[in-house]
Amino acid sequence: MKTLKSRLQKKIEPCYLVQGEDILLYDKALEMIKKACNLQLEEFNFLSFDDDSFDGDVVVDTCETLPMGSDKKIVLLKNISKIPENFKKKLKDYLKTPVESTCLVIFDFYNKFDFIISEKVSAKRLDDKSLQDLIVAELKNNGKTILLDACQQLIESCCSYYSLINNELNKLVACDDVEISTKTVNNLVCKETEFTVFELTDALSKRDSQKAVELLNLMEKDTKTFALVLNFFRRLFFVAISDLSDKELAELLSVKEFAVTKSRSLAKNFSKLQLKNIYEMLDDVDFYIKNGQMQIENALYYLIFGILYC
Repeated sequence: MKTLKSRLQKKIEPCYLVQGEDILLYDKALEMIKKACNLQLEEFNFLSFDDDSFDGDVVVDTCETLPMGSDKKIVLLKNISKIPENFKKKLKDYLKTPVESTCLVIFDFYNKFDFIISEKVSAKRLDDKSLQDLIVAELKNNGKTILLDACQQLIESCCSYYSLINNELNKLVACDDVEISTKTVNNLVCKETEFTVFELTDALSKRDSQKAVELLNLMEKDTKTFALVLNFFRRLFFVAISDLSDKELAELLSVKEFAVTKSRSLAKNFSKLQLKNIYEMLDDVDFYIKNGQMQIENALYYLIFGILYC
């Protein structure tokens, strides 16, 4: 986002392609672009299209129309999931000679617009240092400080999503503590399911059945949770049998490097044979669920106890 801010100060491009998984960063990027364009009469000069309102011909016509009472207008395409081939050609042709007064912004959560050449803006999860700076600055603005380990706990509990961290910061700002500790974070911050799955895996690796069951009882018994458990143990298995570095594995598995580092430490608590057996058990249970032979909730408990006593 800092890079976008500096680029906008130099020049406003005819098109910005925003891609990544952190939803709040999309809104922040749009906010910066709006500010740089100095939009006037926003009701006329800010036009948005989503899946329901999308029409390729209308989008191009809108881009080619001059703004009303403003130097710039913004046309936003928001998470279009299906793009007709004829629109792809029209958009490419438009971007060869774009209208100078139009700024086209594309929120591409589904990565459907890689076919165009445009200024790219990353909305991927930020690195820990950037998140720490944002957290410290926000709390400082509200007369509070946060201990380093508490800050890291907040980041991990929200799986490095700034959109989630931002929501949880409101709780920390409202609490009585002037200095935020790990105890405060643990008491107030809602842990993302992905992080709870990590804690669950940690408990299983230590054969802590009581904590494992407690964590499972706190979790949603749904397809998303099962998929996270499945992917987490697959990652442990790949980490255990691979000779690749953490960085290479992170790129291969499309996860952050710290996720591989943590997985490596957890994998040490299982033998390679145990992880192989767990991996095969997960695949079997996945098959049973998809074929209606096992309910999600039953499957999760079956897995937990299967892993505890494998």
